[in-house]
Amino acid sequence: MMKRVPKPVFFIVALLILAFAFTAVFGVSYYNGDNKVTVIKGMSDIRWGIDISGGVNATFKPANDYDASKEELDAAKATIETRMISSGITDYELYADSANDKIIVRFPWKSDEKNFDASEAINEISATAQLTFRPGNSYETQTVDKNGNVILKTATGETAETVLMDGSMVADAQAGMQQETGKSPEYVVNLTLTEEGKTKFAEITSEYNGKVVSIWMDDIMISAPTVNAVISDGKAVISGSFTAASATDLANKIKAGALPFELQTVTYGNISPTLGQNALLAMAWAAAIAFAIIIIIMIAFYRLPGFIAVISLLGQMGLMVAAISGYFPILNSFTMTLPGIAGLILSIGMGVDCNVITAERIKEELRGGRTLDGALEKGTKNSLAAIIDGNMTVIIVSIILMLVFGPSNILSFIFGESTTGTIYAFGYTLLVGVIANFIMGVFFSRLMLRSVAGLKPFRKTWLYGGAKNGKD
Repeated sequence: MMKRVPKPVFFIVALLILAFAFTAVFGVSYYNGDNKVTVIKGMSDIRWGIDISGGVNATFKPANDYDASKEELDAAKATIETRMISSGITDYELYADSANDKIIVRFPWKSDEKNFDASEAINEISATAQLTFRPGNSYETQTVDKNGNVILKTATGETAETVLMDGSMVADAQAGMQQETGKSPEYVVNLTLTEEGKTKFAEITSEYNGKVVSIWMDDIMISAPTVNAVISDGKAVISGSFTAASATDLANKIKAGALPFELQTVTYGNISPTLGQNALLAMAWAAAIAFAIIIIIMIAFYRLPGFIAVISLLGQMGLMVAAISGYFPILNSFTMTLPGIAGLILSIGMGVDCNVITAERIKEELRGGRTLDGALEKGTKNSLAAIIDGNMTVIIVSIILMLVFGPSNILSFIFGESTTGTIYAFGYTLLVGVIANFIMGVFFSRLMLRSVAGLKPFRKTWLYGGAKNGKD
């Protein structure tokens, strides 16, 4: 006997899936004056790969004619790579030319890029990012950035002469929010110190209790708090005029560490996309038309199970977009390349196949003389093994692709770094798509099917592929 699912479950689950798919695709945002505030990220927040949106190429060398060793050059390359990965950039090319003391890098534009200023984009990954804690808050110059925020630069006096602690004693850095009593919430950077840093920071906060200890990133003072307690738990907070983006950017730079030497940009320029935005628009139209055809075929051939399959496919697409755009706070926005889009298309095809297998098994059971409940029970059960077999194979392949061609993998020296971003993107989107298929196409689709089968108007077997005059 089939285990009944409460009748309202179908409507609740369907509405939740549709709402989720809508917010995942379009996002949720509002304007505060001229500034756009993003609450939930959507497709517009995806960072498109070089092949679709173009990007930046640059060549760096050590500044001030510094003669870097091969090990130092490799360390600088690794730091730049860590920064890009922390920002969700996977479609990149990065090479260290030790013979000429140069580092060559190519990476795509940000998702919200408007100025397409190559020098500004390059500065994000080439800043030395040396974090220091210093006594006092004496500075020499004051400027204003493009957003009107005051920037204090160049330490002087005791602040310049004494470094109490540096970024090497920081084990981890995460962007977060903090709210003090009577004040509005503000973005901060939470630091977790190493064991050595924990001891050192306790000494600093003990010695400078009641005094100012300023925090600097390279030559810029980012915070100047007054120590009001001895902090011995290895936790520190950097506060300042941060936005969500700037707090995340600073946390990523701290985690990536400082470059072993200052980099000087030798050459830089914009990269034209090999496909371009017109190709992206054409693909979007092709996808919409293809999905419309899938809707017609699924409903025409499989009736009610086909209609439920369409809802689950919308949920699957929403879940895939959410895992790429940064919809979930725990997942960074992912660089989407043409192979990545191919992975999404392939996983949608597997989602359709999953629902077709289930619908066909139910039809076979109905034609074999089973009741509606019996056909649903037996059909979903018999189709599960075939679905798991097919999807598990793809999951294994996807994981292998990500392990072999992902950042800092053990086979990059064979295949070369240039293959890393594109193949990794294909493996990632394919894996995400298959997982989304299990969640939507297997679990929620069957949940909705069993729920709707309890509603009297939908108890007719012909709605599930049985005889036209069949009743239950």
